[in-house]
Amino acid sequence: MRDVAALARVSLKTASRVINGEPSVAVALAERVRWAASALDYRPNLAARSLRSSDGRTRTIGLILENAANPFSAALHRAVEDAARARGVAVLAGSVDEDPARERELVLALVSRRADGLIIVPSGDDQSYLAAEQRSGVSIVFVDRRPQLLRADAVLSDNVAGARSAVEHLLAVGHRRIAFLGNLQGIATSNERFSGYAEALREAGITLDEELVRFDLHDVPTAEAAVVSLLTGPGPTALFTTQNLVTEGALYALRSLGLSHQIAVVGFDDISLADLLDPPLTVVAQNPAQIGTTACQLLFKRMDGDTSPPQELLIETRLVVRGSGEIPPNGPLGTQARTGRDLLKRPG
Repeated sequence: MRDVAALARVSLKTASRVINGEPSVAVALAERVRWAASALDYRPNLAARSLRSSDGRTRTIGLILENAANPFSAALHRAVEDAARARGVAVLAGSVDEDPARERELVLALVSRRADGLIIVPSGDDQSYLAAEQRSGVSIVFVDRRPQLLRADAVLSDNVAGARSAVEHLLAVGHRRIAFLGNLQGIATSNERFSGYAEALREAGITLDEELVRFDLHDVPTAEAAVVSLLTGPGPTALFTTQNLVTEGALYALRSLGLSHQIAVVGFDDISLADLLDPPLTVVAQNPAQIGTTACQLLFKRMDGDTSPPQELLIETRLVVRGSGEIPPNGPLGTQARTGRDLLKRPG
């Protein structure tokens, strides 16, 4: 910093103010300092700066995702990154893969690196271990799922309303045998989407058929196998798939069986190129960008000293009608009148 100040012919204090982004420096002086920093390839030592600063901030936050490779997680990550960048804050991210032990491991790693705050997609049913971090001043916001055994802010999709809108849409088309394909049963979002599914059927006067319900579908192969299994009996005329990987597995199954234009599908979560599929995929679209941005804004409010009671913010979903959810129950080949075993017979 002294070298930068000397080359720019300014005081050390002025150079420090420019490097730290303070706005109260004359434009000409600030340009000279930035030129000198560039010429000397100067990089501030953020770790040392945090030790010297009065608040001990490192200008980093941690983001703990279910799986960074999942499109929903990736969109959430990008939104958090953009919101943090606007504030000059770096984001350190990791995936937990539905493993509570890994969740704790990542939290410990981020806290030990003195992250100023955490945004977490929780994987376990007990987040009380974070109470000590809250007391030590670490701000925490949960996304996608509520924390358990811990009072903290949460930003969530309205899963119940979104699932209800999907099933109501299929009911309006004429379907009565609608299968539910769910993620792991212990996950709150999966249970909430099942609640929306059950509510819509109950309000329509339709008895829930347990034979049409499948949980614990955690990836594409398990979802594909579940759809094939469903269609070996008196199969459904429509599928409600509750997560993007589950939707992909269902679509693979229908395509392999030649049933893509005979069984209606509404998926929860949009997927890449959904409008280019045949038929185009009808979905309940979440808004991960808004969830991530809102969570980041809420986290920064807490980091800035907001001590109001914890909030739970619900982000609305949106039904996107494209074609797959509008296939009627009798379909082009009369699926409603045929048994599931008949459906498994490929055309020709």
